[in-house]
Amino acid sequence: MITIISGTNRPGARSLEVSQIVLECFRTHGVPAQILDLKDIPYSEMTGSQYSENKSPELTKALDMLHSSSGYYFVCPEYNGSMPGALKYFIDHWEYPRTFEYIPVAFLGLGGRFGGLRPIEHLQQVMNYRNAYVFPERIFLFNVWGILKEGKLQDELTMKLLEKQTLDFGRFISALETANLHGQHRK
Repeated sequence: MITIISGTNRPGARSLEVSQIVLECFRTHGVPAQILDLKDIPYSEMTGSQYSENKSPELTKALDMLHSSSGYYFVCPEYNGSMPGALKYFIDHWEYPRTFEYIPVAFLGLGGRFGGLRPIEHLQQVMNYRNAYVFPERIFLFNVWGILKEGKLQDELTMKLLEKQTLDFGRFISALETANLHGQHRK
């Protein structure tokens, strides 16, 4: 099961719309996937509990989703030249090494002129630092407001890239599992 992380808690976010498109691409390839929507986590309850056993039920549920996943797929908008603070704050509540090490991760950025390049580079730095397996094929949705209409990507090339990336990410995970290199700290 791949967990698609919709990278903002903003109501009505395009990230969630794109996450749903990604979900359909995985399903087309027969790859089980689910969406983790950050707006479902009450950030007011994340008050340092990540350092204790007293996590909120919603945070515990989100972490359990990640811990049962074979890989993470980030759909991340650009906020102020980086990833949304809600996403970074959520990541800061992850358990090391269990949630990070040897876990395959893939990325799709969305934004205006640069298509979310900067937040994806920042996310890659965090994931590399925590020893995740970073999938090299990234997608950047330039001018997301112009190409995303009524929950559909209007750009044929972008859809082809997304189809290829989701198929290849599934193969990447399978190869790591076959080589017994996947998620060794989860046991």
